[in-house]
Amino acid sequence: MLITLLKSKLHQLRITRVDLEYEGSLRVDEALLAAAGMRPFEKILVANLANGERFETYAIPGPAGSGEVCLNGAAAHKGAVGDRLIVMSWCQVTEAEAATHRPRVVRFDARNQPITQ
Repeated sequence: MLITLLKSKLHQLRITRVDLEYEGSLRVDEALLAAAGMRPFEKILVANLANGERFETYAIPGPAGSGEVCLNGAAAHKGAVGDRLIVMSWCQVTEAEAATHRPRVVRFDARNQPITQ
């Protein structure tokens, strides 16, 4: 049997832009995605700390080093510039793998820079 566990999390990213006239998804600086082990076009769950909105979409890589976090398309209605987000991805593992699995969590400051732990 497989169970679904948290694979990775980008914690407290700040929205830098919203773009209603786009095909949808969440664009994130590709270096930030890589820091959490998230892949381009991977399914993600996004939670907005400012308004409680939660939605599923997929990650689109933005320019590395830009700090960009952009809500696109219909998702642009789910937040505003400056809102803090939690972006999560999941994995399916066996019961044996679950015993040692630990998600990769990356926390961010107000400028979308990773906080060293």
